[in-house]
Amino acid sequence: MEKVCGIGGIFFKARDPEAMRAWYARHLGLDIQPWGGAAFPWTDAAGQPSGGSTIWSVSGLDNNYFGPSQAPFMINYRVADLARLLEQLRAAGCEVLDKSGEDSEYGKFGWVIDPEGNKVELWQPPPGQ
Repeated sequence: MEKVCGIGGIFFKARDPEAMRAWYARHLGLDIQPWGGAAFPWTDAAGQPSGGSTIWSVSGLDNNYFGPSQAPFMINYRVADLARLLEQLRAAGCEVLDKSGEDSEYGKFGWVIDPEGNKVELWQPPPGQ
């Protein structure tokens, strides 16, 4: 059975995303980038870079990327074999969104709706990450 092997990112909405980013930068030391979030590089047990990163991002309330979910957040889970996991989810009767399995320069993405109606993002990184 295919399963989640890590967290690729945490995405959430805020009434005032600029103020939220500033708060996290000032009080928690996040290195907010111009695209509106921060990236936490992955390291091995010795603290050496191991390729890839976990993303933290805040958007405005008008962001429709989380749709059809009404939740103000979305978690991106890292997977090793997206196609196989999506196949398993469909076979189990889960609601897999139509555009799942799309490929991009950042890897392959898929989406499923959990029992509470939250959109869950599944991500298979490109080779080497």
